[in-house]
Amino acid sequence: MKAFPLPWGLALAALCIAAVVGPAFGARAGERPRDAVALGRYLVQTSGCNDCHSPGYAQRGGQTAEASWLTGDVVGWRGPWGTTYPGNLRLFMATMTEAQWLRHARTMEPRPPMPWFNIRAMSDTDLRAIYRYVKAAGPAGLPAPAYVPPGQPVSGPVIQFP
Repeated sequence: MKAFPLPWGLALAALCIAAVVGPAFGARAGERPRDAVALGRYLVQTSGCNDCHSPGYAQRGGQTAEASWLTGDVVGWRGPWGTTYPGNLRLFMATMTEAQWLRHARTMEPRPPMPWFNIRAMSDTDLRAIYRYVKAAGPAGLPAPAYVPPGQPVSGPVIQFP
C-alpha cells in the first residue's frame, strides 16, 4: 500500500473542502450557466466533485478528459473510519430518478472525507442540475473499490489521515 504523507493528504482534503465552499462565496451573479446541464457541469467543475470522484483530476490541476469525470477513483482515503473510495457517480446515478437523487442528496451521510453537509446545503436547482449533467454524461467506468473496515489491509494507494 502506498500512503501519501499526512501534510499532502491534509492539503488535498483542505483543497477539496475549499473547492466545495469557495465557489458559493466567490462567484458573481450572471456567471452561472442557465441551461441545467451546463449548470450541472459548472457545479461539478467548481464545487470540488471532480477533485475526488475523477481519477487524477486534482493531481493534474484539472487537466483530465471530461469523459473520465465522476467515474470514481482507486485512491483510498484511510483514517479511523477505515478506507473509503470516491464512488463512481456516473454508475451510481444511472439507476436513479431525479426525485431519488434529491432524496439521497438530502439524507446521505457517507463516511469521511466526503463533505455530505455541503451537498445538503445546495439548492434543489443546483442538485437537479448536477443530476442532469451526470445523466447527460451517461454511465462510464467501473465501480470504485469497496469500503475497507479499520485495520484491514488495502492493496492500492491511500491518503492516510491520523
